[in-house]
Amino acid sequence: MRFGAHVSVAAGYDKTIDYLVALEAECAQIFAKSPRQWRGPPPDLEAVGRFRALRSERFAGPVFTHTAYLINLATDEPVLRERSIAALADEIARASLLHADGVVTHIGTAPDGDAAAAARRVGEAVARAFELAGDVWPGTRLLLENTAGGGTTFGCGFEQLGESIAASGLGSDRLGVCLDTCHAFAYGFALDTPEGWRSAVRELDESVGLERLGLVHANDCMFERGSRRDRHAWIGDGFIGAQGFSAMVCTPELRSVCAVTEMPGEPPEKDEINLARLRDIRHACDDA
Repeated sequence: MRFGAHVSVAAGYDKTIDYLVALEAECAQIFAKSPRQWRGPPPDLEAVGRFRALRSERFAGPVFTHTAYLINLATDEPVLRERSIAALADEIARASLLHADGVVTHIGTAPDGDAAAAARRVGEAVARAFELAGDVWPGTRLLLENTAGGGTTFGCGFEQLGESIAASGLGSDRLGVCLDTCHAFAYGFALDTPEGWRSAVRELDESVGLERLGLVHANDCMFERGSRRDRHAWIGDGFIGAQGFSAMVCTPELRSVCAVTEMPGEPPEKDEINLARLRDIRHACDDA
C-alpha cells in the first residue's frame, strides 16, 4: 500500500507540495474548496496550473479531493437533492481541473428508510452530476465513502454502495468507492482481526467489485466495534489497533491501493507519527 494524509491547501499549493515532500507522502487528499460551504469562488486557474506543474515536478503520488460535507445524494427532499447534485458537479469539475485521481464524497441520509429507493436516488444523482460537470479529465473518478451507520445515514454496508453504483450506470473508470476503516469498524466490520479483513474484502468484492476500490481512509476508531460512532483515533491507539492495521496492510488484494490518514491533532506531528506507524507495519509485512 501507498500511504499519505489529508493535508491543508490553505497556505497555497506551493506550501502543500513542500509539506507532502517533507512528509515523504506517497499519496494525498485535499479539499478543492471549503468543505463547509455549498459554493466556492471560481477556481483560480493560475493557481491550478501551478499546482499541476509542481505536482508533476516534485510529487509523483496520486492526489484525491474530498467534497463538501453538506452534500446529500440519498435525500428524498427535492430542494436539497438539486442543491447537492449541483454541488457535486462543481466538486467533480474542480477535481478535474486539478487532475485529481479521485473525488471522495459522503452519500448523506435517507430519512424515508427505503434503502432501494435511496440507492436509486444516489445513482441517478451521481449520473446527473457527471453530466453537469461536463468534460471531466479521464483520470478523475468519483468515490462513494462508506458511513458508520449512525442515524439515517446511507451507505454503511457494501451492498448499499453496490446498489447505488449499479443504479448510476457508470463504469469503474468513473465511479468507485472509498473505504473508511473507522466507519466500517464502527458499523460492525471486524477490522481488528485478519479474519475480519478477509471477510470484509470478500464482501466488498461481491457487492461492489475490488476494481472499484479507489482509496482507503486509514483511521483507527475511538469506540468499540458496532458503536455506530464516527470518531477517529491515531493508528494503533483505537479499537482496530495495530493488529487490525497489520491485517489491512498485509492483505494481498489491497497491496496496490492508496491509504490516507485523517487524524485529529496538529500537523506535522499527527501526520509524521501516523505515517511512520503505517510504514513500520508495511516493512513488517514485507519481511514476513
